Amino acid sequence: MAVPSVLRLLHRVLPRLGAQQARLSGGQLPPARAPDINSFVARTNTCGELRAAHVGQEVTLCGWIQYQRQGLFLVLRDFQGLTQLVIPQDEAHSHVRKLLSNAPVESVVRVTGIVSSRPPGQENVKMPTGDIEVKVETAEVLSFCKKLPFEIKDFIKKSEALRMQYRYLDLRSSRLQHNLRLRSRVVMRMREYLCNHHGFVDVETPTLFKRTPGGAKEFLVPSREVGKFYSLPQSPQQFKQLLMIGGLDRYFQVARCYRDEGSRPDRQPEFTQIDIEMSFVDQAGIQSLIEGLLQYSWPEERGPITTPFPSMTYEEALAAYGTDKPDTRFGMKIVDISDALRRWDVRFVQNVLSYPHGTAKAICVPQGVRYLKNKDLESLKEAAKCQFNQEIVDVICRPDGSLKSLLTKFLGEEQQSELKQVLNMQVDDVVLLAAGEHKQVCSALGSLRLESADLLEAAGMVLRDPAALHFLWVVDFPLFLPKEENPTELESAHHPFTAPHPLDTDLLYSDPAKVRSQHYDLVLNGNEIGGGSIRIHDAEQQRFVLEKVLKEDSEVLSHLLEALEFGAPPHGGIALGLDRLISLIVGSPSIRDVIAFPKSFKGRDLMGNAPDYVTPEELEPYHIHVSWPVAETEAKKN
Repeated sequence: MAVPSVLRLLHRVLPRLGAQQARLSGGQLPPARAPDINSFVARTNTCGELRAAHVGQEVTLCGWIQYQRQGLFLVLRDFQGLTQLVIPQDEAHSHVRKLLSNAPVESVVRVTGIVSSRPPGQENVKMPTGDIEVKVETAEVLSFCKKLPFEIKDFIKKSEALRMQYRYLDLRSSRLQHNLRLRSRVVMRMREYLCNHHGFVDVETPTLFKRTPGGAKEFLVPSREVGKFYSLPQSPQQFKQLLMIGGLDRYFQVARCYRDEGSRPDRQPEFTQIDIEMSFVDQAGIQSLIEGLLQYSWPEERGPITTPFPSMTYEEALAAYGTDKPDTRFGMKIVDISDALRRWDVRFVQNVLSYPHGTAKAICVPQGVRYLKNKDLESLKEAAKCQFNQEIVDVICRPDGSLKSLLTKFLGEEQQSELKQVLNMQVDDVVLLAAGEHKQVCSALGSLRLESADLLEAAGMVLRDPAALHFLWVVDFPLFLPKEENPTELESAHHPFTAPHPLDTDLLYSDPAKVRSQHYDLVLNGNEIGGGSIRIHDAEQQRFVLEKVLKEDSEVLSHLLEALEFGAPPHGGIALGLDRLISLIVGSPSIRDVIAFPKSFKGRDLMGNAPDYVTPEELEPYHIHVSWPVAETEAKKN
């Protein structure tokens, strides 16, 4: 076995052995001492920890009134759970009864009482504390609650705008409490794995910096120097490379990042990533590190992770799934039928296949006749036309095995039989067929594959297991892509600091459009949860990429180019999107459900009403004058 192959094997095996040694049998971490959650505070216990073993003890509880029933019982809630309180009915405790009976729901109280067993038959098996209740002796209302804009109950539906306007109330829900606490545990274990087990250094990098060429649009921050602005970095990319040049060797940060672009369910203008960089590392080393990191920090309740993760090239992903982030939990792969159609005398298809990169491909939607309506098929075809400018032909397999399609009038029985065989069509299957330029066809069918899966599941078919964890590395991305606005020019597929594939280095100087990169993405169930690359560590190569290929002004990055001239080690790294990763772990469709104070779709803070106006006097030190539209000026006056 060649030496590089042995090294790659060691890269992947040794970190896993270390992670396994840190665990007990069954894949769990060694038991840690339970945290003392009642230290330093005015309570003896939380509302979620009392059990039959506590019967007879005097306890002090603090929390919010979940609900009160007929002046007899009250349920108290805190971050850990619920406890039923018995309101005293005797005359000696009349002031306690009056206080608790009149306190509004969600008021904050502190009570002291005796833990008692519930009467036989009145136990609540749905509550962890359902075997006991606390007979209140003293009580104090610490804070009264006014009328609520919505009930603090998970089963009560609230508009997202209302939830975000009153986010501090929404945070009281058990769902958000669970999400944020799980997020905290995962980050803590990641920090432990990286810093304690593998010697990474946690370094905070600046938030105020300068504009970075390419990539997402950045937020600008005015300075007191005329005409000069800071930029909020979209990632600590340059800083972590400079840390490697500075000899830090292994860097890690829970990094805040910023992008000035519209919000989506999986994107925010400010977000958090687990940022990592290493010196003297290759792609296999980074992949092995991340697999071990996720295995170590993965929540026990989501089941174990199997490593190593499978890998697929960018071209393979595009050809089979129509996307660089494939959801491999289900089939319906794209099938190339170009060879079959070339043998058939279908003129309009032959014309398409004669063009450079011309192709014909299809996906087979299982039992589409049973689960999809005609309007669904029309909607799918319309989506392909609007989003990708791609025409789609549908082919239906009837109960007698014959095919129904506009295409079949051009095909004989033998050709129809061959089409069924190539696509493995069964009775009631629906095939969506497209012909055209390779990437356009693949992208369109990839989108239809996901939309069809949504429609099938909405109609009752079980297609994707929500509990399944399908991790996938996507590798060998192109280093450059044609610009959408000007296809004759190139832009970075990842970022301008990504190194070319070792086998394609010569092409960088002769035919850069054909160069593969050392860029790798980590995908989970069709969602990109991380991306990274091996970086360019040669100053001349970096300058060539910026100036000759990307036509960028290299002066903007003169500090980095100069640093690369002072002995830069080979280095590489990755960033994991923490918000997206946690949302997938907890099964939330939106990353807003795993962020304490998220922004809206339009990037607004609905609770604090940000962004907001500032006065001309406040803008003066920054040499900025705002020309207000007439309507806004009048609104501000009123």
